[in-house]
Amino acid sequence: MELVLSDKESGQVYATYPVENGDTYAVEFVHSVNKSPVRDVYEIRAGEIWNTQCIYYGFGAGVEEELGEGETLSYGENGEMIISNINKKMDNLVIVVGTISDHTLYLGDETISLRDLCGRSSKVQFTCQQG
Repeated sequence: MELVLSDKESGQVYATYPVENGDTYAVEFVHSVNKSPVRDVYEIRAGEIWNTQCIYYGFGAGVEEELGEGETLSYGENGEMIISNINKKMDNLVIVVGTISDHTLYLGDETISLRDLCGRSSKVQFTCQQG
């Protein structure tokens, strides 16, 4: 199975990464309003991408302020707010790469700049495909 990063509009494949069910990855960016990091965590489940967790350091427009059903809020050692048990299937996960600050992909031991890989303002679609 592969995690495929492609251009939403042209379909051009930027990169593929081997993944297995149960693997997780994260995408982190600096929030444009509160200027602090936000990290969304995803898990591969039965060949599908599920958002499972969000980690952030401050409130601002676009940051979840209320917990959904079954979600939990905890606090990390460095003051981060951690929303867990999100369990949202991402049928069409597209991330627009930042122009001012980068979006960073964390996958296993790799740290990948989406700006370097895909370019500023790219609409990057994440899909899971059988390899």
